Amino acid sequence: MNQWPSPAKLNLFLQITGQREDGYHELQTVFQFLDYCDYLQFEISDSTDIQLLTPIAGVSNDDNLIVRAAKLLQQHANIQQGANITLDKHLPMGGGLGGGSSNAATTLVALNQLWNCQLNNDELAQLGLSLGADVPIFIYGHAAWAEGIGEKLTPISPPEPWYIVIVPDCHVSTAEIFSSPELTRDCKSITMSRFLSGEGRNVCEDVVLKHYSPVAKVFDWLAKFAKPRMTGTGACVFASFNSKSQAQHVVDSLPEKWRGFVAKACNESPLTTMTSKRSQN
Repeated sequence: MNQWPSPAKLNLFLQITGQREDGYHELQTVFQFLDYCDYLQFEISDSTDIQLLTPIAGVSNDDNLIVRAAKLLQQHANIQQGANITLDKHLPMGGGLGGGSSNAATTLVALNQLWNCQLNNDELAQLGLSLGADVPIFIYGHAAWAEGIGEKLTPISPPEPWYIVIVPDCHVSTAEIFSSPELTRDCKSITMSRFLSGEGRNVCEDVVLKHYSPVAKVFDWLAKFAKPRMTGTGACVFASFNSKSQAQHVVDSLPEKWRGFVAKACNESPLTTMTSKRSQN
């Protein structure tokens, strides 16, 4: 069995410029990866069964994006093999780090190789988009400026600092935040160069901080050390530091009841780095 990384992502800013007739929001954001990952292992089987050997509490296997991604690829490429899949879970659920989408993308990328489907990244991304708007970014594997519903991607190379990520003790519903009447939906578009010069914020922060006190408490605490930001619709809060030791010092100061970790920003996804090395060997 092979171990495949399924990395976290951060939204370095997130603003909504409008809402489409189908209910989806038009947005602008920047995705950047972290070297902090879930890990997936795949054992190819001669039967066509897709088995997730490590189910997630509260999520049926048929609803799990890993299983759905595997079955989608199997059907699309007419594969007559199956897979036994093991998940080593590190990314918190409902934290805005993209764990489910990342798991789906890693499944598509890995099984595309292991089943010898020979699909390119554009084809995999198109499949992935039917599972979630964030899946393509993990398949393409480079930090990106995103527009549309998050699927129009332009590679970008922002600085790669060390981040501290704090996980509040709550689960924020993405659907709840995006349906909130308090959410700002008419932001004026900004350019990539204006973002790189320091503009842009996450418009979801105001709504989440108002209704989720655990997130607000983390925000206030982290503000003593650096500028706190929220990724996606939360709940995770992050801040950047120039060195690993600076970030680690803050994590070591966390109140006992809180969880946090230090991670390095990556403009190239750990999954892409691994698959590139495999193709060169």
